[in-house]
Amino acid sequence: MRIGELGRATGATPRALRHYERAGLIASRRAANGYRVYDEGTVTRVRNIRHLLAAGLTLDDVRVFLPCLDGDMTAGPASARALGVARERLAVIDERIAAQLAVRERLAAALREAGAVRGGGGGGGGGG
Repeated sequence: MRIGELGRATGATPRALRHYERAGLIASRRAANGYRVYDEGTVTRVRNIRHLLAAGLTLDDVRVFLPCLDGDMTAGPASARALGVARERLAVIDERIAAQLAVRERLAAALREAGAVRGGGGGGGGGG
């Protein structure tokens, strides 16, 4: 399948697919006309890459999961290294959330001091 077909099957842009290839996460061969050609198994691999990226992992993190990208990543036991990467990434996400909550609280406090927030709801949606 060509890059456009792979993109449609996975939701990835051709640019992202070329990036994954440069990063060594997927492989292609070249047709006589120079177009990249991917095998059908690449669809699963790209979908798994995208799931990991959407979960907050980096391309370097995804490399740790290479042995299990071609199938159901939840089917077998995770390697200690993969679990370590996932835990590290979760810690980074938790730190970012804590930092954002601190910023939010400072903003809410400033608004309260200015008399702009009534009843502690904070306004701006999400208050219920």
